[in-house]
Amino acid sequence: MSIFNMKNVTQTYGADTIFSDLSLDINTPKKIGLIGQNGEGKTTLLKLIAGIEQPSTGAISWQKNLTIGLLAQLPKQDDHLLVYKILAKSFSDVFLLENKMEQISLQMSDPTANLEKLLNQYGQLQQDFEELGGYEVDASIRRVASGLQLDSLLEKEWVNLSGGERTKVGLAKILLEQPNLLLLDEPTNHLDILAIEWLTHFVNTYDGTVIIVSHDRYFLDEVAQEIIEIEQGELHYYPGNYSNYVKERENRILNEFQSYQDQQKKIKKMKEAIKRLKEWANRSNPPSDALHRRAKNMEKALARIELVKKPLLKQNKIAVQLTTKQRSSKDIFKLTGVSKHYEEKVLFENLALHVHYQDRIAIVGANGTGKSTLLNLLLGKIEPDTGIVEAGSSISIGYLSQHAFEMDTNVKVIEEFRDKIHVSEGEARHILAKFLFYGQDVFKKINQLSGGEKMRLRWAQLVHLNHNVLILDEPTNHLDIDSKEMIEEALSLFKGTIITVSHDRYFLDKFFDKTYLLQNRQLIEYFGNYSYARSKADQFFRYPHS
Repeated sequence: MSIFNMKNVTQTYGADTIFSDLSLDINTPKKIGLIGQNGEGKTTLLKLIAGIEQPSTGAISWQKNLTIGLLAQLPKQDDHLLVYKILAKSFSDVFLLENKMEQISLQMSDPTANLEKLLNQYGQLQQDFEELGGYEVDASIRRVASGLQLDSLLEKEWVNLSGGERTKVGLAKILLEQPNLLLLDEPTNHLDILAIEWLTHFVNTYDGTVIIVSHDRYFLDEVAQEIIEIEQGELHYYPGNYSNYVKERENRILNEFQSYQDQQKKIKKMKEAIKRLKEWANRSNPPSDALHRRAKNMEKALARIELVKKPLLKQNKIAVQLTTKQRSSKDIFKLTGVSKHYEEKVLFENLALHVHYQDRIAIVGANGTGKSTLLNLLLGKIEPDTGIVEAGSSISIGYLSQHAFEMDTNVKVIEEFRDKIHVSEGEARHILAKFLFYGQDVFKKINQLSGGEKMRLRWAQLVHLNHNVLILDEPTNHLDIDSKEMIEEALSLFKGTIITVSHDRYFLDKFFDKTYLLQNRQLIEYFGNYSYARSKADQFFRYPHS
């Protein structure tokens, strides 16, 4: 029997059809990556699988007694509930058994009670309690909290958590529940590299079925056994991980395009033959009924042909080209004996770093170790407590923050763009269209934009300022896979120097050839990409709390 089955499902919201006549069958436990462009209906599909929404038309069925857990992008809880108590909710069945055991213990003190019967009941409850992990609840909570680096939040109230922290708590809660079918919507958002490594191990060793919507290509490479792509309202299936999907998708599209071209040639020939038969029939004296019948039969055959849909060869992608007006000096930055602390916390001390012209440097490490602080030192936004930060001559720095346009504002997209890039409105609209801001999109206000739209707008500004040094703090945050790939292509052709802090491991691997690990207040240098540094510092990157 299928774990989950969806047949001929259509989902509409008012006049908008998200997808139609969609079918999906999952009959064995596996790890599935669900991908597709923004707006294709990935989150809607997860809600249907979870039973949170009902289809407009079509049928959905689940395996009997199937437990389902969906990681909501905006989880909700009681404002004044402690994080530990929220995570403990995952063990409601255990606490129910514990209450029953306590009640039976009280009944045993009654001299008139049937002690043998109560002991048997208590023994059965105790066995069930052990099987559900009742004696390991606290250890389980703290193991998952440690893996996702929530230790410091356990005694905080929900109302005092940031959006990212709430998402992490929601992830921890659903992982503790261990449903048969686990649905994760962008689970690596807000996680640092250590937490992502821990989550990777968790998913890979998970007994149930996991469906993951994610733009994290490295994560999909490590956990996915199958990729399902939703494209133009259709599902396409690919065995293996993300990298295999990329190759297989290209082969599929080439084959489909060849089939489409072959059919179009056949249709064209049939239409030409029909036209000729009709002309010959009409030229005959008298007109030939036999030729007209042949033409009519050929028209019927043409109408019966099941048309091959033209494959989508090119998605709308942002168009990026980074240029530099002048070359910088050979030495970009030089840090000597640099230390920095905030209040009682020492972030790093006696730190040294030398950045040369055209270096591609990635800075990685756990959250809170001072990566963004280090970037701010390079930018001159803050001063070191001790040591020297030297910047080279003729450098023009372009900075991209992970909190692009953090402040809500009523300023329109085109106004914000032209505030930094001094061009006409027509030229501004032309440039913004390359970053997928079409038509009336340019008149949206900044506070109406999604995280991905804000990041695209910031990139649109950055690439037109002709900097020769780029300092990038989480530059691929909120971007879909196509947008990430266009940014990466532009950066790979960039002639200047790039320094980045990122948790996007696929991005780090692609063309950063020098990796610095910020750990234990020190900066450790590795002459290679993220995967190379990971192999050399395996104990750090492979988070131990699995």
